[in-house]
Amino acid sequence: MNMLSMHPQEFVAYLRQEGINRLHFVPDKQGQIRASHTQLQAIADFIQNDKRDYLRHEGIFLQISAQHETLQGAFVHKTVRGQGAGGVRYWQYDTVEDYLRDGLRLAKGMTRKNALAGIWWGGGKGVMAQNPAVERADPDVREALYKSYGDLVTATRGCYVTAEDVGTNVKDMANIFSRTRFTTCIPGDLGGSGNPSIPTARGVVCGMEAALHHTANETLAGKVVAVQGAGNVGGPLIDFLLEKGVEKIIAADIDADLIRKLQARLATDKLEAKLVKRGDNSILAAECDIVAPCATGATLNPLTIPQIKAKIICGAANNQLEDAERDDILLHERGICYVPDFLTNRMGIVNCANEQYGFVAEDPFIEKHLSKDWEFSVHQTALKVLKQSGSTGEPPAKVAIRMADQLSEQPHPIFGHRGQDIIDSLIRDRWFEQTNQ
Repeated sequence: MNMLSMHPQEFVAYLRQEGINRLHFVPDKQGQIRASHTQLQAIADFIQNDKRDYLRHEGIFLQISAQHETLQGAFVHKTVRGQGAGGVRYWQYDTVEDYLRDGLRLAKGMTRKNALAGIWWGGGKGVMAQNPAVERADPDVREALYKSYGDLVTATRGCYVTAEDVGTNVKDMANIFSRTRFTTCIPGDLGGSGNPSIPTARGVVCGMEAALHHTANETLAGKVVAVQGAGNVGGPLIDFLLEKGVEKIIAADIDADLIRKLQARLATDKLEAKLVKRGDNSILAAECDIVAPCATGATLNPLTIPQIKAKIICGAANNQLEDAERDDILLHERGICYVPDFLTNRMGIVNCANEQYGFVAEDPFIEKHLSKDWEFSVHQTALKVLKQSGSTGEPPAKVAIRMADQLSEQPHPIFGHRGQDIIDSLIRDRWFEQTNQ
């Protein structure tokens, strides 16, 4: 039996059969990944031997939701700088391997994003696999699912702090908040920072402007931009690009209703919006100056990269490169200026990560990330990475990863590496036996 090739719902059925509601995969003191249940050790061994997406992650914590038979997970990469922080994604996965790989990549990316942004958080990510038998638009279903996810976050004692991501909205975050204190992106009427999409889009614009300045000393005015994904971040990004005077925007999304609303809201001949099927990456090959991947990850790969005509890639999607080392080189060899996603899409987490410290109008702590003169702003960090890439001949993602990984080893100035202590306590106390059913 190959559990990795199972559909997530088959895996849920298997776990139910085995009487397992919660489970984990966590390295022991020797670095060997151990499963919470012996019958799941084959998955632990797969993770251990993976050379692409696994990078000494500190723990993977999973459960089946209390209702609606949904696989839910908290992936923790590195908590040296602080608790693992990152949003919870609610998405479709064909296999358990796809689900695990996405969680591993996303958590690793959050470590680098948070470190490069200079905030005192580690890297983590939440992932929920959509159950095809469940009506995910039903408010009652969503309430139950996200409250159950809040229970998982509480059960992991704060080694992971959740937030909003693809497939999750502000109301969902309120439901999570009703069951755990370990969350950000809480709705504004509950004292939180709300939807982080607009700050994220602003950060992407900063990255684009830095790339244009570096490559040709130009601005966004008169440029053609292709935006893959017109949802939470892609939609506001289109607005900001129009404000910057772009000549044309080509947008694509898998949601027909979203495309209709976008066309009705903007009603401009500068926008060409089209509906595509899931997995259709043809927009990456559009005739344009800049491609902005703002949907899901792993769209830049050996199949799509040879078709790209743009000279700049800068978007909001996490983990745009299917294989960070291989695909970064492929882009570099083609002379395409790639602004690493974890550098330019930081503003979502910057906006919400420290919301417990209160709010200031036009918060200078947040706005400095969007300035052009602060040493560690999106703009200046992008320029630094691109200039170093040009001088050394290394692809930009490799340069940015090295910078981020060095920063990620700086212990939190107050709590040190507390996240690891929390994980150790979870394993010692056999957290998975504390059922959520």
